[in-house]
Amino acid sequence: MSAPPHSEASAHWQRNLYVCVFGSFTTIMAMTLLLPFLPLYVQQLGASSVESAVQWSGVAFGATFLAAGLVAPLWGRLADRYGRKPILIRASLGMAITMSLLGVVQTVWQLVAMRFLAGLVGGYASGAIVMIATQTPRHRTAWALGTHAAGMMAGNLVGPLVGGLLPGLIGIRNTFFLAGGLIFCSFIMTSLLVKEERRVPERAAGKPRGGWRDVPLLTPVIAMLASAMLLMFANMSIEPIITVYVAQLVKDPKQVTLVAGFVMSAAALGSVLAAPRVGCLADRIGAPKVIIACLAVCGVLLIPQMFVTNGTQLVVLRFLMGLALGGLLPAITSVVRHNVPDHAAGYILGYATSAQYIGQVTGPLAGGFIAAHSGMHAVFVMTSVLMFAGAAFNVWVFLRKSRATAKDTARAP
Repeated sequence: MSAPPHSEASAHWQRNLYVCVFGSFTTIMAMTLLLPFLPLYVQQLGASSVESAVQWSGVAFGATFLAAGLVAPLWGRLADRYGRKPILIRASLGMAITMSLLGVVQTVWQLVAMRFLAGLVGGYASGAIVMIATQTPRHRTAWALGTHAAGMMAGNLVGPLVGGLLPGLIGIRNTFFLAGGLIFCSFIMTSLLVKEERRVPERAAGKPRGGWRDVPLLTPVIAMLASAMLLMFANMSIEPIITVYVAQLVKDPKQVTLVAGFVMSAAALGSVLAAPRVGCLADRIGAPKVIIACLAVCGVLLIPQMFVTNGTQLVVLRFLMGLALGGLLPAITSVVRHNVPDHAAGYILGYATSAQYIGQVTGPLAGGFIAAHSGMHAVFVMTSVLMFAGAAFNVWVFLRKSRATAKDTARAP
């Protein structure tokens, strides 16, 4: 797809975009590449049993996202105050150091602590979203955010594949060192190539210091936070049951993990392919329409997943669902961007990032709980109902906003 033409906003917005895409891809790939070998590493660090290794692996992996969700609004606030580029430089350097230190830990507690620290000092991808949203011409925002989202999802897709390959070639600890070096390259590129055009903040004219008080209309922004949470919730709710569900569909037990891997990757691949294109569509027809359509389509696609009879059908449906999910994130961010002033954009988008982490944590928890008590089909039903509810809520919000805008226009002299 050809890049949109230059317009207003930063003269360097396209170069900033591509550097941010590379940086987000490398940081997310580095954070997810440990998935295939994390239990083995935990055992090397002293876990006494397989059960203990699995348990500590979950704690270590989740620690990063918990920490990142807690500090995302803070980094967004600092980005509004001191600039977006310094936040990207801080995140890339911090992650390069912590990723390398993961290769020298000696105990499980040190591993968990370092993963938690990585979440605290990281946040490159969320910082890049703020940079792109505020430096890109408004009528090209969704396309740019979609391109960035594709890079993020590609990192999620490539990370586990690289993590399954490298430890056998260079060892687990050297894999962390290599990942840290790759993120350090992102630090160098961000420092040298990203050019941020600082605007005179509106608060200099006597306006508030930024935050929720400066948002003219809260309802659309709240709806976007809920939609961001639903995006990750829908994507992650099936994760705890995929392998067990696939085992019911695949006759050959040796093929279960292979098919489950395809099912897990299908949604990510669909999102990578769809994000830039759906983002471009959102620029043309409006992000609210895209958000409502994507939520509704996801709700529809979850229903036939209950009735599949083989692994191929499930892979295809998850791929199609990934196509719909891929369009949500850039459209959600675009709506937030258009409803929030520049000097508060980082702070509010930080909350949008936290909402995604909430969905990423609650999705697997809810999916596993419901599957254990009501059966695996109930997971699809629950997620589908939530997606339809999200679509209906967004319809109500945007209709209400349109009516308010029409009334204001009619009252204008």
